[in-house]
Amino acid sequence: MTDQTPRPARSLGASAPVDPPNLPTRTVVLVGTGLWALALVITLAVPALHQGERSWWPWACVSGLALGAFAGWYVRRGKGNAAGA
Repeated sequence: MTDQTPRPARSLGASAPVDPPNLPTRTVVLVGTGLWALALVITLAVPALHQGERSWWPWACVSGLALGAFAGWYVRRGKGNAAGA
């Protein structure tokens, strides 16, 4: 006969509550968008990075720039979830 009683989960110990880092959201968005712009320039400057099977790399950078522009607009708007940013 087998024992079907559930065993308590093993715990590694109690962890302290972790607060999110206090970072300026606008700065994070600007730095991220700037890094995508730098990646686009490098990708276009080095032919091996945008030819053949890597032809999609510049479009990934363009997508990152577009999402960064949207995030910048959303954070600057300062309403809803972006109010605390």
